[in-house]
Amino acid sequence: MEGALDLSALFFGLAGLAYGAALLFHLIRLPKRRQAATGLDWIFGLALGFSAAWAVLGAWVARNGAELAPAFLPALLDGLRYGFWFVFLISLMRASGGAAWSQALRCLSGSAALLCAATLISVWLREYGAEPYSSWDRPLAYLGLGQALMGLVLLEQLLRSSQGDSRWGVKPVGLALGAVFVFDLYAYSQAALFQQIDGDVFKVRPLVHTLAVPLLFMAMLRHGDWLSKLHVSRVAAFHSATLLIAGAYLMLISAVGYYVRYTGGGWGRAMQIAVIFVALVGFATVAMSGAMRAKLRVYINKHFFSYRYDYREEWLRFTAMLSSQSSPQALGVSVIRGIANLVESPSGGLWLRQAGDGEYRQVAVWNRPVQTEVETADSSLLRFLRERAWIVDLDEYRQAPQRYEGLSLPNWALADSACWLLVPLVVGTELTGFVQLGHPRTRMDLDWEVRDLLRTASSQASSYLAQMQATEALLDARKFEAFNRMSAFVVHDLKNIVTQLSLMMKNAKRLRDNPEFQEDMLATVENSLEKMRQLMLQLREGEAPHGGGSGVELQPIVERLAAAALRKGRELHLEVRAGASTRGHEQRVERVIGHVVQNAFDATPEDGEVRLVLDVEGSNARIEVSDTGCGMSEDFIRTRLFRPFQTTKTSGMGIGAYESFQYLQELGGKITVDSQVGHGTRITISLPLLRASKQSDLGMLSAK
Repeated sequence: MEGALDLSALFFGLAGLAYGAALLFHLIRLPKRRQAATGLDWIFGLALGFSAAWAVLGAWVARNGAELAPAFLPALLDGLRYGFWFVFLISLMRASGGAAWSQALRCLSGSAALLCAATLISVWLREYGAEPYSSWDRPLAYLGLGQALMGLVLLEQLLRSSQGDSRWGVKPVGLALGAVFVFDLYAYSQAALFQQIDGDVFKVRPLVHTLAVPLLFMAMLRHGDWLSKLHVSRVAAFHSATLLIAGAYLMLISAVGYYVRYTGGGWGRAMQIAVIFVALVGFATVAMSGAMRAKLRVYINKHFFSYRYDYREEWLRFTAMLSSQSSPQALGVSVIRGIANLVESPSGGLWLRQAGDGEYRQVAVWNRPVQTEVETADSSLLRFLRERAWIVDLDEYRQAPQRYEGLSLPNWALADSACWLLVPLVVGTELTGFVQLGHPRTRMDLDWEVRDLLRTASSQASSYLAQMQATEALLDARKFEAFNRMSAFVVHDLKNIVTQLSLMMKNAKRLRDNPEFQEDMLATVENSLEKMRQLMLQLREGEAPHGGGSGVELQPIVERLAAAALRKGRELHLEVRAGASTRGHEQRVERVIGHVVQNAFDATPEDGEVRLVLDVEGSNARIEVSDTGCGMSEDFIRTRLFRPFQTTKTSGMGIGAYESFQYLQELGGKITVDSQVGHGTRITISLPLLRASKQSDLGMLSAK
């Protein structure tokens, strides 16, 4: 027993030295901060002082008993130091919370004061009252449990409210006091539940409290104004109130459970288990209830703050919800939920103007059935929303319709008892649509603050919806533009095929009995049919002709072009200096080169010359087409040659040169033009070479 007393005295002594050193250090620093010292510094010093006195007196009593000091004094000082730590934490929040938080602080201050006063009175009555000494053990255990819980509530609120630099300074204090409160919560809850004080737990209690002192030193070393930048937010108040209610509820259920156990006779323990289980199920049900959370949130905002909303938090959350969606349907649901959350509404629908007929239809719903009704643009409801941009309270309209002069609500709105508000979505002077909201989870007054926030949020939401609609319209326009451009390419190629067939039919009257002409005509028709089939595939698929790009030999292409020109009665002077291959679609490559050759023939008289040279230059295949025709001006080449629908021909469409230029860019090639009016033109096409090794590199491994 003597060893146990010595060990307890040792732990109390260590705690006394640690808190005494912290108090001395704090007092030494005060003169250096004379101008900046505040009431918080003195309260902090008093809390350290009473903690040191508690530890020193506890060591004395543990060592010498109650010879020179009453045994109840350590318990009395323990309650006093708890009280000063509560005052210190509440003063931090009062220094930063302002008038908006004064009501909440008064509530917390009153609760903390009652706990401390009840603890001190109970300690005094245990020592000098008429009741037996041991009968006060359980009430004091419950009071200690309440003090530890209150300390954790204050700390949780303090840490949630601190941001940036203030959290950096407050964190050590929070960790230090949090360790003290958590250990005491464990110690006193065990004593309250089992009606027996664990001597080992309370023996090491001073040592655990001593371990918090280095964190207090760290907090004092960081900076002196570590308490001045705190801001108590609505979120912190909500969580603190929830934690306080939950703690009080659990303590009440614990007390009821033990009362049932010790008064229920043989069924006491079974009834206790049943009561606790039912209470926990009920608590979980209430905690998960959105209506209960809404009621608590509205109550706190209404009674503890000057304004109903934390506008910064609401605006950031609303904007983040709108920005996170990319599809129109998802954005519609986000608009409903974002506006509904502002007034605790659990359901809603979004009506938007349709682009085709200008009618308004429901395009998205959230937690409510879909409505198929249609509102025309000239209906009374839409005229009212467009002209006045008012938020329509359907409950108010049902009771006093004269307040909404000129408004006649449709039957679908009046018959729906779950419908509460109609919030217009206006962009400029245009009514994009409106949001239909269901009744809130808890009663909410639709005052000026709520209406202003709803108008601001609806304005932001309508701009997002208008931007989404404009983006969709732009995408559709681009798709039509791409389709029209592709159609122009196809029509241009069909024109060339029609020209080729027309020429063949013109010569058929004169050469229809010629076997060679008949054979050539069949080949031409077959080739034209294949080209038209490829064009149809291209028009249907919206991309390149059917089949992937592959290696294309250029020499057969230029030879076919020379033979086709010869059949038309023109001569293409062909010079193949080196064979070359490139990557692409053979028919499209042939069409590009053929277009350049055909333009050269069109610009050159029959007695002129058109020449094609195929060569290799570096890593590119070079096709050079030159003629002695009329040539082009430099201004035409620079501003019109490769632009769509620009041509010098009376029957041309101005698509061929543009298509050739676009396709060459896709292949990584380029086209250059050198022309002089009256002297001819030279067009050079460069295409990347496709090099294929005819012998595997692995064959080199067997070389000697």
